[in-house]
Amino acid sequence: MSNYANPMKVITGKDTRWSYANVWEPKSINGSTPKYSVSLIIPKSDTETVAKIKAAIEAAYREGEVKLRGNGKSVPALSVIKNPLRDGDTERPDDPAYAGCYFVNANSATAPGIVDAARNVILTRSEVYSGVYGRASITFYAFNSNGNRGIACGLNHLQKIRDGEPLGGKASAESDFATEEEDGFLE
Repeated sequence: MSNYANPMKVITGKDTRWSYANVWEPKSINGSTPKYSVSLIIPKSDTETVAKIKAAIEAAYREGEVKLRGNGKSVPALSVIKNPLRDGDTERPDDPAYAGCYFVNANSATAPGIVDAARNVILTRSEVYSGVYGRASITFYAFNSNGNRGIACGLNHLQKIRDGEPLGGKASAESDFATEEEDGFLE
C-alpha cells in the first residue's frame, strides 16, 4: 500500500455545515451537465481546516500552472483567478448560516459516498439535508475553460457527524406535528 498523500485533498473538520446539499441526485444548473454538489460552510474559527484548504489550493495552483497558462505567456497570479474558498461575511451577508464562516462549493459527476459518524453507509435520504454538520473529503484542481481560469473543488465523500437546524426554511414533518394541542384530534 502506498503512503502517497495527495496535497490537493482535504478532509474538513467536524463542524463543517452542509448547505445546498444535492448529494442524492445530480442537478443541472443553468443547463449544465448534472452534478452532485454541496456548499461546505466552514467556521472561520476552524483554523486547521482553513489552513489545509489554503495549502491544497496552492498545491492545485502549482500543479495546474500549464493548464492555467493556456495559450498565454505567463501563469496568472493566484490572486486574480477564481478561488473556491469564499468569505460568507462578504459574499452572503444576508444569510445568517454563512456569518463568521468561509464556504467552498464542491461538486462531482459521480455520487459521493455518504457515511455516518461510525462510518456506516447512510441510505435514508432524509438523514442528509442542508443544515447537517459533518466532514467532507474534497480535492482541489485547476481549470481553464472558455476563458474562465481558476481552482475548483471536487466532492469525494461525506461523513455526517450530527444533525443541525435545517436550512432553506422548510420544517420537518416531525417538528410540524410536535405540538400537543391537537391530542384529541383522532379520538
